[in-house]
Amino acid sequence: MFEFAMMLAQETANFGLMGVGIGIGLVILGAGLGIGRIGGGAVEAIARQPEASGTISTQMLISAALIEGVTVIALILMYVLGAA
Repeated sequence: MFEFAMMLAQETANFGLMGVGIGIGLVILGAGLGIGRIGGGAVEAIARQPEASGTISTQMLISAALIEGVTVIALILMYVLGAA
């Protein structure tokens, strides 16, 4: 049983996959922080100028969508390159 556990541990000790996991975590963390800052800035801007809320909301949604698009591309690339 111990030999099987050691063999299994050696097979799963792939540092490339560990790097992909860390990279995916960093990408998601960065995207979350970026979208949070955009949302916070938009709420502050709307609080200061309520009449511009439509324009601010539209720009906020476009920026958040662009960040999410880049995040998805980065996640796909990491997954594909990590599987290779």
